[in-house]
Amino acid sequence: MTNDVLVVGDISDETRAAVTGVVKALEEAFNVKDGAALAAQFAERTSWSNAMGGRLDGRAEIEEFSGPAMKSFLRDSYARYDVVKMLELAPEVIAVNVAQRPTDGAGAPVEGAHGATLYVIARQPDGWKIVAGQNTAIEAPAA
Repeated sequence: MTNDVLVVGDISDETRAAVTGVVKALEEAFNVKDGAALAAQFAERTSWSNAMGGRLDGRAEIEEFSGPAMKSFLRDSYARYDVVKMLELAPEVIAVNVAQRPTDGAGAPVEGAHGATLYVIARQPDGWKIVAGQNTAIEAPAA
C-alpha cells in the first residue's frame, strides 16, 4: 500500500493491510483468469454491479458469471487495481475506492478504458470480504 491512499476514519494498519489484501487478491484472480479465486474475495451474501451494468447477487452467482467471462470476452483483459481511498463506515466495515488501469499480461500499462470501483469490505466469519461493489468503466484519460 502506498502513502497516496486517503484514509478517512480510525482504520488500523492491520485493517488497511487486510482490505488492501482483498483488492490485490481480486486483481491477481482477474489477471490469472481464476473465477473461483475471484469469487472467494466476496462474501456469501453480496451484491456486485459489474462494469457492464449487470448485477450479481451472492458469491455463487459471481463465480458462475466470472469463470466463463474470463475465459471468453475478458480473456485478453488485464488490469492493475490501486486502492486510492478508504473510508470507515462502521467498525470493521470499510468503503474502498479503487482505480483500475488496463495492462498487458505482464503488467505493463496499455491504452484502454479504466475503471472506478467502489467496494464495501467487511470482516466476515471467513475473513475480510467484499459485501457490496460497483464497477464503473470510464474512458481512458486524454493524452
